[in-house]
Amino acid sequence: MTAFRLATLVAVTSLGAGTAHAQSADAPAAPETVVLKAAHVFDSTGTALKNGATVVVRGDRIVSVGAGAEPAGARVIDLGDATLLPGFIDAHTHLTDQFDKDYYRGVYNRLMRFPAEQAMYAAMYARRTLEAGFTTVRNVGAHDFVDVGLRNAINAGVTEGPRMLTAVHGIGSPGGHFDDYALPPDRVKPWGPIEGICSGPEECREAVRYQMKWGADVIKIAASGGVLSESDPVDVPQLTPEELSAIISEAHKWNRKVAAHCHGDTAARLAIAAGVDSIEHGSFLSADTLKLMKAKGVYLVPTRMAVYWVNKMADTFPPNIAAKARAAAAAHGNMFKAALRIGVPIALGTDAGVYPHGMNGMEFGLMTDLGMSPAAALLAGTRDAAKLLGVENDVGTLEAGKVADIVAVRGNVLSDIHGTEHPLFVMHNGHVVIQKSGT
Repeated sequence: MTAFRLATLVAVTSLGAGTAHAQSADAPAAPETVVLKAAHVFDSTGTALKNGATVVVRGDRIVSVGAGAEPAGARVIDLGDATLLPGFIDAHTHLTDQFDKDYYRGVYNRLMRFPAEQAMYAAMYARRTLEAGFTTVRNVGAHDFVDVGLRNAINAGVTEGPRMLTAVHGIGSPGGHFDDYALPPDRVKPWGPIEGICSGPEECREAVRYQMKWGADVIKIAASGGVLSESDPVDVPQLTPEELSAIISEAHKWNRKVAAHCHGDTAARLAIAAGVDSIEHGSFLSADTLKLMKAKGVYLVPTRMAVYWVNKMADTFPPNIAAKARAAAAAHGNMFKAALRIGVPIALGTDAGVYPHGMNGMEFGLMTDLGMSPAAALLAGTRDAAKLLGVENDVGTLEAGKVADIVAVRGNVLSDIHGTEHPLFVMHNGHVVIQKSGT
């Protein structure tokens, strides 16, 4: 062998060894295995509470649920007298905003904060929501694309928050609930399809396309008036049958579901006829409309927390808003009880942002106060909400292969549903978010 060939062989061998060393140094570490233990588990595959729970997590996935040997070298977290559950799901949030106790100060903040400034608040609200045990949310309306930025930042690991499906701008009529404040047009430019405000089927179809263009995972519409908007009656339809059909058919072509803000009965029936996937709030729904929802598989997202909070704060609102708040609250409880009797599919949603973020867990207790069983309430906030959002293959139950979104609450959750308001342990994507002292 010539000196040249020998030198070349040595160089290539050295290069190969160096490359192998570099590859070995850069190789990702094996995912950690974590064993979670607790006195009970509610896995949301049914209504039963199981005792002596062990959940094995490797990386960001659940490996097994139930009794079994602990894998060698696993990190064990023994939560003691607690119940393990799937991460909670809130199907109706507004993570990018929060109402102020002073209504008009809140209006001022909405108008005067820069989007980048509001994004900082949104990140704080997202973290509070995650620490409350809600590992997945559906964000149904926001301004200035702050919701899209927040979702993308969470997905990139830039900030911590729940898994987000977001709607960008809600779609509604000029002067309607989503057209917000009655400000002079020479002071604030009127909104159009890009901001979700539309007239006529083609303009409404355009509004849907714009929201999907900029990242909407779901489409939100204002089928009826709202409580917290000043100029519109709460129960009057705000979109025509032709507009509803254009919006919903366009969204469904793109495999997006449609959620309808709706208090009024007539508006709900129009939205259901057009093929809507869920009715949000539903304050004045009749028994016949609820039966139609059951027959068509349309979900009710009742937002009891918003009803409770807005009624509690009614005296602080302008008189016309206060009157609508009280009327909706007076009707909503009876509507919810009727929905339970009829068997309408229900997914937990709270309207977070109407009340302070992080209090989402109160929704479980507010639903059981009206006759829903604790097990059914938990299913509404886990398995059933996951089905509505279309994410049931990954989350909503504690099963092998699912994403490791896991919550623990003190004691037996079926005996004390209010334990959901103060989780002692939260895991999201296999990462421990909170683990309170003594666990």
